Order: sequence, then structure tokens, then C-alpha cells
Amino acid sequence: MSDLRDLYQEVIFDHNRNPRNSRAMADASHRADGHNPLCGDQITVYLKVEGGVIEDVSFEAHGCAISTASASLMTQALKGKRIDEVEALFGDFHKMTTSETGASERLGKLAVLEGVREYPARVKCATLAWHTLLAALEHNHQTATTE
Repeated sequence: MSDLRDLYQEVIFDHNRNPRNSRAMADASHRADGHNPLCGDQITVYLKVEGGVIEDVSFEAHGCAISTASASLMTQALKGKRIDEVEALFGDFHKMTTSETGASERLGKLAVLEGVREYPARVKCATLAWHTLLAALEHNHQTATTE
């Protein structure tokens, strides 16, 4: 196994064991639930959006290591971003996990999840938080799913 792959696995394990921004947010302006029926992952994403900027983001999750790590990394990447930047980031992340184009520089640390594209079932785990994020931004009250 390469040193880079070891580093990526270490980052994913760390974010799974010590997820960042894992908490409910009582004063959230946006909220959505997500479910991955294939793996059983469940997530709630909370956002505080002011003036079109993500001021705060958090999540509560019960799921696999990839799902939890992806949600943790996502929350770190979103704070302070404008909604249009978030949508572009979602597009980059989705492209990275579903095609051979590779990670864009805009993804930063999120690139550690690039390897999931080799495992289609894991792509659903990695993208659940992102689909739930979009549902929250759209005030969609139906449970977001990766199906």
C-alpha cells in the first residue's frame, strides 16, 4: 500500500473516530434528514445560513466510517462559503467520486475520499451527507437518499 493511500486512510479513520461538527444545532435555519438504505447510514444536516453564506454547519449521524468521515470533512469545508460555492463544491465532489477525472484543487482535504469511486456501494456512503446538504438548502422536507 502506498504512503499516500495510508495517509488517506488515516484521515478517514480520524474523522470517523473524532467527527468534527457532530452536534445538533438548535438555531439552524436549514435542516434535512438523509438515509442510505443500502448501508443503513442515517444523517441529519443542520445549517445556519445568513446573507447567502454558510455561517455554521453541523450533523448528527449513525453510519459507517466512510459516511461519518465524509460528513465531518464536508462540514469543515463549508463554513464561510457562499451557496454558489457550495453547489460548485458538491459538483466537484460528485464528479470525483463517480468519474475518472480526479479531484479538483477546490476540494482540498475532501480528496481523501477519491478512492471510494472504486467501490460503487461506498460512493453512496460518501455522498449521503452531500445529498442531505442540498435537501437542506432547498428546504426539502423529504428524507434525502442516495437511491
